[in-house]
Amino acid sequence: MAGQTLSRPSRVNGAIWNISGETMGPLILNTRPEADSQELETTLLQRGYRLLSAPMLRIEFPKNPDQLDLADVQALIFTSANGVRAFTRQCDDRRYPALCVGDATARTAQQAGFNDIRSANGDIHDLARLIKDQIDPTNGALFHPAARKVAGDLGSLLRDGNFDIRRQTMYDAVPSDCLPNEVVSAISAHHIDAVLFFSPRTAESFVKLIERHKLQKDLVGTRAICLSSAVQDRLSVLTWLKTEVAKHPTQEYLLSALENAFA
Repeated sequence: MAGQTLSRPSRVNGAIWNISGETMGPLILNTRPEADSQELETTLLQRGYRLLSAPMLRIEFPKNPDQLDLADVQALIFTSANGVRAFTRQCDDRRYPALCVGDATARTAQQAGFNDIRSANGDIHDLARLIKDQIDPTNGALFHPAARKVAGDLGSLLRDGNFDIRRQTMYDAVPSDCLPNEVVSAISAHHIDAVLFFSPRTAESFVKLIERHKLQKDLVGTRAICLSSAVQDRLSVLTWLKTEVAKHPTQEYLLSALENAFA
């Protein structure tokens, strides 16, 4: 795998290959939403993996969104890159500090034009600690552009700090209702070497689709690579060759877990 010159990723019917088609590394299934996958897929191809894509969630933004309540707001809370995208679709103001759950979200905020960006480089618990350490609750509210369903309760984590968290639903993550035909074929033929999971909801969606397609017995030779133990828990109803959990809930650590799975 080392030393190959890789061209730009090419997506055909959900499958992503190097255009040259020369790579013969492990075949990886990426379940992350497409909007969040470009950097990940490029990195995987550079490391010599082959890829299939089956996003388990579809991000939808409302056609007629509610007006934003930004009165007395001192900073923005972004618990995902989609929160950044949702906010910037409705507001051009980039003067607010952006408090981001991780580096990928922080990079999206930077690309969107924010200047004061602070990354917790972790999960919602790390973000809560960052807010407690760096933000004075007496200076104003914190505005949180959120999904309809959230993975954790940030308000509860910050309750003892007297923070005013103004959460507003600005997008929805809709579970996929099917697996692409080429993914079904690859799983049933036992060709997929590992599946990447970045959230409990993507894991839940994957399990439901595996059961719907009656593929439960076809993952015994496949590795599950999980961002956290919460993700791993959602996948425990399926039989895997092995599961690996990232030591820290970031993309970089998940990629390390993937490397460890083939060591």
